[in-house]
Amino acid sequence: MTKVNAIQLFEDRKVRTAWDAEQEKWYVSIVDVIEVLTNSDRPRKYWSDLKSKLIKEGSEVSDKIGQLKMQAPDGKMRLTDVADTEQLFRLIQSIPSPKAEPFKLWLAQIASERLDEIQDPELTIDRALEQYLQLGYSESWINQRLKSIEIRKELTDEWKNRGLKEGQQFATLTDIISKSWSGKTTKEYKILKGLKKENLRDNMTNTELILNMLAEASTKDISQAVSPESFEESKKLQNKEEM
Repeated sequence: MTKVNAIQLFEDRKVRTAWDAEQEKWYVSIVDVIEVLTNSDRPRKYWSDLKSKLIKEGSEVSDKIGQLKMQAPDGKMRLTDVADTEQLFRLIQSIPSPKAEPFKLWLAQIASERLDEIQDPELTIDRALEQYLQLGYSESWINQRLKSIEIRKELTDEWKNRGLKEGQQFATLTDIISKSWSGKTTKEYKILKGLKKENLRDNMTNTELILNMLAEASTKDISQAVSPESFEESKKLQNKEEM
């Protein structure tokens, strides 16, 4: 899944965000949200204490928190705890703040702007291009990456049309595709590259992106031609393709 970082402003305060083009979700830096809502001088300590409290209360919210690399104040990319908008709404309920409701409205506005981009794909492309350039990627790599996002979207749309479910089914089929050209599952490939929470495709070379695109494009074409009626049929179809 690709994450494109961006700085959003809430009442002139910076909040780091990332848009996941494949899952179509916003992810937001939790410590930035806490700093905005509480005006705390130690937002990381506040988040650490809140996380411990949620765990003791048996809340599952903290278990689902992920990490993404975002630009730190020193300019370096560092792993940061993030939450999607749904998780954030739950977390905000645990943070007493008069800014809670305005912040929820702000989140809703960001989501609305993203819907505008979905309706006008050129806005999405322009935004991703600009932000990848800011992260230091070359234009040739960015062109391949944007094309890979487009092809991935076409493939997942095809899977959805076949009644397949996001999550484990998508992950299983994606692993089959990955093994077809690299000999490794997604997890194995991330280990090979020394990645943890980072996005695999954002760390692929031009050649790797092209090979993966070809595999995903051919998978989509074959699925459309054969019209598998279940997950198992789709799985068998891809295993045959791998052979």
